[in-house]
Order: sequence, then structure tokens, then C-alpha cells
Amino acid sequence: MTALFGPMDATDRARALREAGASGVFTFEGPHDVFTPLTMAATVGGLDVMTNVAIAFPRNPIHLAHQAVDHQLLSGGRFTLGLGTQIRTQIEKRFGAEFDRPVARMAELVGALRAIFEAWSTGERLNFQGEFYRHTLMTPTFSPRSSFAPVPIFVGALGPKMTRMTAEVADGLLVMPFGSKRFLHEVTMPNVEAGLAAAGRDRSDLAVVPEIIVSVADEDPDHTATRRLLAFYGSTPAYRPVLDAHGWGDLQPELRALSKQGRWEDMGRLIDDDVLHTIAACGTPAEIAKHIEDRVGGVSDRICLYQPGPIKVDSLARIVDALAD
Repeated sequence: MTALFGPMDATDRARALREAGASGVFTFEGPHDVFTPLTMAATVGGLDVMTNVAIAFPRNPIHLAHQAVDHQLLSGGRFTLGLGTQIRTQIEKRFGAEFDRPVARMAELVGALRAIFEAWSTGERLNFQGEFYRHTLMTPTFSPRSSFAPVPIFVGALGPKMTRMTAEVADGLLVMPFGSKRFLHEVTMPNVEAGLAAAGRDRSDLAVVPEIIVSVADEDPDHTATRRLLAFYGSTPAYRPVLDAHGWGDLQPELRALSKQGRWEDMGRLIDDDVLHTIAACGTPAEIAKHIEDRVGGVSDRICLYQPGPIKVDSLARIVDALAD
């Protein structure tokens, strides 16, 4: 799967990506609404569509459930609802929403969504009463009907507690794009196994979908946009564990200090080639495919190609062909 970046050309780009061999498209919470491009892409047909991710806490479960079912209908049963927490500062200061106890809140949100889907599917009374969410009324007027299976719920996670919780309750784990082979295999997957064991689930009960940042050398020879993206992620304390895994933890406060000064150009220059090629898949399409195969081997057969900006469709097609080979 690969990214759509906005609503203006979503239909045409989705069609072009499908012809290039992409199995699906996803959106992320950026300068545009996360659902609108998928509404347009779903009409193209033949593509899986997924939010990757919709920021969960500012949204009510009923709102999310309606969006999910509508996109399931539009896509012919090929929609996945991917949810994420974002970080406290963004939730409290940008969205004006609550963030306390994010792991417990996200777990309960997944439970609320499942209860809503069940009520819509069976017609039985909706009676979900939790600590963070309460839904006790649903009448036929507001109940959509769908012949498709309930919408899969994936959760984006990085930290150990959120990763274990996701493995316990969700249908899939979206592995954050700011990562590495070492962090995936030595940190993420042991927490996945712990969460599955705690819930009495099998590995087959959870889809693990790594997101990989890709940068095509022909389009950005110095990978400048990717370095800036990695610097942005790396400035956030929540992502320091990835840097710590490689002995680069001291880079995080340095990047954070520059971000507070608005020195975005200088931040990108701190991402050297070792950091760049460990976290991102860079180079020719064949080199990108090799990095991806080495990184996710034995973990998942589905990946999301995360781009600092739209890469050319021809480049994407060559990456897909290289992965297929």
C-alpha cells in the first residue's frame, strides 16, 4: 500500500497507483482530512483503503464508526480503520481534547467501536459503558446496514505498553514509520508476542503492517526531504527509543532544541547517512526493495510505503516489481 496526500487528485492518483501495482492506498493525518481522499479513492475499485492513521481521541466512537461503515460500503468491503494516539501536546493543544491514560483510552475505544458495529449488525441494544466512553442509545433511524464483515480495526503503536495492548485487542498493528530492523525485531515483536499471549490469541489473529519511509535517489539525490522528515520525527521524545536502540539517543534533545527555535533546515542536516539508511529505505527502486525485504522478513507480507512527498508513479511501479521479484 502507498499514500494519498490530499483530495484534489485523489481519484486520478489512486487509479494510477492501482495500475502501477499497488494493492491499496492509505492516508495520514496531515494538512487535509484523513477520510476525504479515501472517499474518492474507494470509487476507483480494486484497491484496499485505510486510514494510517486517523487520530482517535479527538473523535467520538460513533463518528468513527459511521465513517468506517460508509467507507466499507464505498470500497466494497476493502476498508480498514487505522487509529493512532498522536502525542499529548498535539491532542491537548491542537485538538483541545483529552489525552490522559492513552493506552487504556485506546483499548476502550476499540471496545466501543466493536460494540457499535455489533449493535448495527444484529439490531440488539447498544449498551457500552466504560470509563472514557458511554453509548447506550441506538435506534433504527441511525443504524446503517451493511452486508460486509465488521470493519477491521488497526492501531498504530511504538511504545511497549501500546504495542502489547494492540496485540491484545486490535485486528492489526501499524508499525510506526520511524523505526528500524533492529527495533522491529528486538523491541516491537517481543511486545507483540507478549500481548498475544496475555490475551490467549494466536499470531494469525493479528496483522502486523510495517510502514517504511522510502526515498528514491533519482527524485531526491541527497534525500533532503527524507532527512527533514526523520529530523521532525526524531525531535519527539516518544521516538527516542528507536534512536536509543542504535546508540543515537543524544540526537533527540538536540533536534528538539532546534525545533523550538524553528530551525527546520538545520535539523535535517543532523541526520547523517547512518541514521538515514537505517530508518529509511533509500536509493534505486531495487535498493529500496532490498532494504524492505531485509527489514520485514518473517514479520509481515504487507507493507505501507511512507513518502515524504508523492513519488512518481513509475518509481513506485519499479519498487513493486522489485519486491515481487
